[in-house]
This record gives sequence, C-alpha cells and structure tokens, in this order.
Amino acid sequence: MNLRRAFIGGGIILLVLVALFTRGFGLLDYDEDGLTLYGNVDIRQVDLAFRVGGRIAEIAPEEGEPVNARTVVARLDERPLQDALDAASAQLAVAKAQNAKIQAGSRPQEIRQTQAQLEEARASLDRAKEDYDRRSELVKTGAVSQQVFDATTAQYQTAQAQVKAARQALSLAREGARKEDRAASVAEVEAARAQRNQAQTNLDDAKLITPNSGTVLTRAREPGAIVQPGETVLTLTIDRPMRLRAYVGAEDLSRISPDMKVTVRADGNDKVYQGRISQISPTAEFTPKTVQTEDLRTDLVYRVRILVDQPDDALRQGQPVTVHVPGARPKAQN
Repeated sequence: MNLRRAFIGGGIILLVLVALFTRGFGLLDYDEDGLTLYGNVDIRQVDLAFRVGGRIAEIAPEEGEPVNARTVVARLDERPLQDALDAASAQLAVAKAQNAKIQAGSRPQEIRQTQAQLEEARASLDRAKEDYDRRSELVKTGAVSQQVFDATTAQYQTAQAQVKAARQALSLAREGARKEDRAASVAEVEAARAQRNQAQTNLDDAKLITPNSGTVLTRAREPGAIVQPGETVLTLTIDRPMRLRAYVGAEDLSRISPDMKVTVRADGNDKVYQGRISQISPTAEFTPKTVQTEDLRTDLVYRVRILVDQPDDALRQGQPVTVHVPGARPKAQN
C-alpha cells in the first residue's frame, strides 16, 4: 500500500513539473518575468556658436564641467559691436530730428522772413515798372537809346519773376511739407530704428548662452581666436531629462504601451533605475547593429523611448542598458 501511494505521489509531482515547464502543454498563458529590452542611453548634443563674428574674449567652463540652462559660457570682444550700436543710435537721433522738423512745418519767424522777402520783391517790381513806363515814352523820341530801354525791360521782367518766386516761397512756408515728404521722413526714422535694433541684437549675441543644462563635452575654440558666425565654440551634452532608446520586436509590440513602468540596469552598475515608457514608434525599422537580441538582425523592430526618473552621473550617454518591463502583458501563444 505504501509503495502504491509513493508511486501515485511521484506521478503527480512529475505531472506538475511537466506542466510548469510546458506551460500546461500550451494551454496556460502567463509571463512572470515581464519583458526585457536592450538599448542605449541617447546621445544628445548641441553645438554652441555665436550668431556674430569677432574675437573671443572669454570662455568660462572647462571640458567636463556641468552648466545650468540660460548661463553665459563665453563672450566676444564687445568694443566693435558697441561702436556700431553708438553709430546707429546717433543716426536714429538725426532721423528723428529731421522728421520732427518736417512734421512741425515752418516756424513763425521763417514765415515772416519769407513774407518780408515778398514785400521787398514787390517794391523792386514797382521801381522797375516806373522805369519801364517812363523810358518806353522816351525811347520813342530818341531821348533814351534802344540799348538802355532793352536793359530796363529785362530788369522789369526779372522783378516780375522775383515777385512770383517770393509768393510761391511764402505759400510753401505756410503749407509746410507735402504728405509724401512727411511719410518718407517717418520711414527714414523707422529704418534708422531697425538698424539700431539690429546693432543691439548683435551686441546681445556677443554672449553665448546655454539653451539647456548639461555638461561641456568639447571646447572647440579658445579665448583670442577669431570666429565666424555659426562656428562651433563649445559642444554641450544634454543629459536632463535622461532618455533611453530600446527596441521591441513585432511579436512583443502588443505587450507594452506608453506610461508603463520600467527598471533600468547598466553594465558594471549595480543600481536599479526607475523609469517609464514615454513613446513607442508608430513605424517599424530594421534592427540596428548596436542592438543585441535573440532574433535575427533582419527582423523588424519598433523603437521605444524611455525616460529615467532620477538619473545620476553613473549613466552616461551611449552606454548600453537593459530595460525590464515587469508589467508587460503576457505573450500570446500560437
């Protein structure tokens, strides 16, 4: 009887072990270990350059130093740019003064002066007319030569023209500048202001400011060097937020979704980092050569973006990592 019981018990244990190893001969579907992905810490860099050219006066950080966002890390010699700003400011002041003069019109003193010139021209015309009237009779009797009379006639016509010109000058002084001249003067002020603003922008661009926090990777230039606009001066690595790039095979794509929690391990680092899946690529691509999976490299995979919650300096850009998704859905059985 005892032998029979032992035989039955051993058979039951054997069936349980077989069921565990074969997942119930394919009838059970569970995944206690979740899903494991492989990838790397994203390499994110930005080349910092001045938008204007000039001589570098100062570069503050050394290679490997961390810097905060919106920090001035380098400066150009500002003297030429300041001189250009001063010249543009002076040109703007001249344009404003000229515009104010045109918009204000003639001063009362100028109008009175023009009116006095008209009165003087009229008096000259009266004298010229008297000479012309008198000598026109004398030339008929021969008392005045024809040459003298011709000169008198020319003088009379000149006086008439001077009166007409003085009258027009008085009219212009009273009416002021034309509206086209006023508009042109305003446009000249705006053009001068734009030049000054450009000069101010150039002066502001003499400071190189970090767009993000990160670490200085390379100092491509040194103080004293002459740089052209857009020439790289510093290279900055951006490590916050820390992003990982992993890949999931098409057969495991339905097992994960954005916002799932993950754990991250790096080679040679015992610390376990926490993170979450932030994005899954909507399109497939061939397996990158840097990714090691159990599948063939010709298989199609989907890129997965992962954000690490509290990274530290032990995680470096480009470093290979292993990502575990404990909450991955069970793998479907064929």
